[in-house]
Amino acid sequence: MAIADILDIAMFATACLFLLAGFPVAFTLAGTALIFAILGAALGVFDLSFLGAFPQRIFGTMTNETLIAVPLFVFMGVMLERSRVAEELLENMGRLFGTMRGGLGISVTLVGALLAASTGIVGATVVTMGLLSLPTMLKRGYDPALATGSIAAAGTLGQIIPPSIVLVLLGDVMSSAYQNAQLSMGNFSPDALSVGDLFAGALLPGLMLVGLYIAYQLVMAIVKPTSSPAMELEPGETRPGLGVILQALVPPILLIVAVLGSILAGIATPTEAAAVGAVGATLLAGYREPQPVLASEDHGTTRRLTLRVLGAVHMRGLLPPTLAALALAGLFVLTALYDLRLGLETVPEGTEVARITAFILCTVIAWGLLVCLLRTLANNCLTQVVRTTTEITSMVFVILVGAALFSLVFRGLGGDDTVHEFLNAMPGGVVGAMIIVMAVMFFLGFFLDFIEITFVVVPVVAPVLLMMGVDPVWLGVMMAINLQTSFLTPPFGFALFYLRGVAPPEVKTTHIYKGALPFVAIQLLALIILSLFPEIATWLPETVFG
Repeated sequence: MAIADILDIAMFATACLFLLAGFPVAFTLAGTALIFAILGAALGVFDLSFLGAFPQRIFGTMTNETLIAVPLFVFMGVMLERSRVAEELLENMGRLFGTMRGGLGISVTLVGALLAASTGIVGATVVTMGLLSLPTMLKRGYDPALATGSIAAAGTLGQIIPPSIVLVLLGDVMSSAYQNAQLSMGNFSPDALSVGDLFAGALLPGLMLVGLYIAYQLVMAIVKPTSSPAMELEPGETRPGLGVILQALVPPILLIVAVLGSILAGIATPTEAAAVGAVGATLLAGYREPQPVLASEDHGTTRRLTLRVLGAVHMRGLLPPTLAALALAGLFVLTALYDLRLGLETVPEGTEVARITAFILCTVIAWGLLVCLLRTLANNCLTQVVRTTTEITSMVFVILVGAALFSLVFRGLGGDDTVHEFLNAMPGGVVGAMIIVMAVMFFLGFFLDFIEITFVVVPVVAPVLLMMGVDPVWLGVMMAINLQTSFLTPPFGFALFYLRGVAPPEVKTTHIYKGALPFVAIQLLALIILSLFPEIATWLPETVFG
């Protein structure tokens, strides 16, 4: 084995060891890359001129329009978390389905799917449902393992059901890998793989996973009725009426349709749809935020001024919740009727009605957005949302920079050729290589975060698999479901940590681990089904985008 091959393997192993030791991801990747670049140069197997391409890679990352969707989707998720959407959904779904055996577990799964399609943030979903649903489920006699497993698994749906930050990051990595694979095969006008393709490809597998979760809940209710008993309504408590259910369901569903529907319909790119989601989440939060105490003087100058402006607007009757609802409806209509990639100047002549309608809708949305921003700022909601969004976005982009240096040095040491030879030598050809890659990603998920696996493993193995003829959309969705298991696999599954932090003292860690294992098995079953029927992932993108 050549010295460069040994350095490739040692570099990958060293990065994994440092990550397991708890060192920051970005600095681990960049530091390991620099150490092995210097070592490779000293041994004469690495050309330091490779590092000259690093500033260009950073510039490419910062100017990547696809990645603009990351802070926008994060903002959308955090803002919706603050708007108490989950509270209303859980309360009403629980009262609606709870009177049947397994109903509370089914409610948690359905609410998790709706939150996944609107927020996509695992931590927020798991914590919210853990605080609201877990005490009720335990009080109603649910088995602690089943209750905790249902909540943790429902929270992870945000990683596979679009719009998902995982799919945005994975789509960017897969796009580069797909172009490199085609160039290596001599195709100098390569086809593009977009985040929209992955969104469309992941939709049906995500819904399939929801169906499998619900099927498991129903089976447990039949096989072991004591694990998920029916809920009896409290004295004076009634099942929610149609109006109450619609009030809880319609706003988030409108937002989901506006964001995801605009992508699938070709009206907007994922980045533009993320902007729609951010605006819609702000309108929804402004609609649900309680009215601030306008007379309070215990605020800073900026907030006191905001409260006075807000009070003046409110006194003139311009701030009923109807305004936010009207603006949200206007956003939905504007998204549905107009191509967001086109300006009004491109509207053909003779469509003055369309111009006037668009102008009115934009005016209502702008006024509603201004009022909702003032309202969320007055309640200190906007400040917290912006701070959290900045922290998460900064973490992601610093990791991107470290990963760019790591992949650059790895390629400079000939790592691509090493991985290509290894996977090609696997018995079973493409099938054997896919099994090995999926097994390695699943094993690393026990110890590493999905971001670490996405930026360390995927850029190394994806180009090789794509050169072997694997469909890029199918491969991306398979990897996304595999990465989803990393949130549930003990001992370092993040969903398990989030739930442990909010679970009552009587719920033991062993209950959480035991409850998560059946859902990990369900996710592996979904991988097997998807491997046997790739059309589940490829049919919708081919139908929608051609």
